Amino acid sequence: MEESEAKQGKIYLIPSLMGEIEPLEVLPLSVKKVLDLCDHYIVENEKSARAFIKKVFPAKNQQELILYTTNKFSDPADYPAYLEAARKGEHIGVISEAGAPGIADPGAEIVNLAHAEGIRVVPLVGPSSIFMAMMASGMNGQNFAFTGYLPIDSQERKRAIKNLENHSRKTGQSQIFMETPYRNEKLMKDLISICHPETRLCVAREISTLQEYIRTQTISAWKKNLPDLEKKPSIFILSA
Repeated sequence: MEESEAKQGKIYLIPSLMGEIEPLEVLPLSVKKVLDLCDHYIVENEKSARAFIKKVFPAKNQQELILYTTNKFSDPADYPAYLEAARKGEHIGVISEAGAPGIADPGAEIVNLAHAEGIRVVPLVGPSSIFMAMMASGMNGQNFAFTGYLPIDSQERKRAIKNLENHSRKTGQSQIFMETPYRNEKLMKDLISICHPETRLCVAREISTLQEYIRTQTISAWKKNLPDLEKKPSIFILSA
């Protein structure tokens, strides 16, 4: 370890809960230990981050916490200043709104800055809806891609679905994507109307919570029994 790195604090990537569930059901003890180490946090949402910290580590003094936000309302020009505590030798925790920081999450920009300065980044084990859905899908885990959100425009979204299906058919690559919860059912209807009847689709809803639902079947089978996805966080995976 270089001397400069030894004097710096670390950036801990702290996975958060993805719904109402007891923390110890899905989080290792290491998360609580890191929360004990950190008083500085870079978070997607201050209110939910404070609630998460309080739930996992009730003894933590909330008055001593210093939180910075990184989301669509933040100015990236402010981000370098967020790392000042680490430059002075204090540890910083990065917390996503749900799941793992840096994956489909603005926390990746903070991690990139930390690497540029040679600040050590430490990822912690915890729930990630994308990877947990892939694990449980039964689809090709050797070759997969996460597309993120599909286009909002109806025609563009339909073209995107067809392109993902065609790419999967040609390459064998599993295609992972998601949608804003209140548009899930519209996306599901597009999938069953556009995709080939034998294309497989995994729907993973409310992962890691008591309401978790994960099922993989063909498009033709889905047409007979649509899941309830209204306003429920979900991940979709196609395999043609």
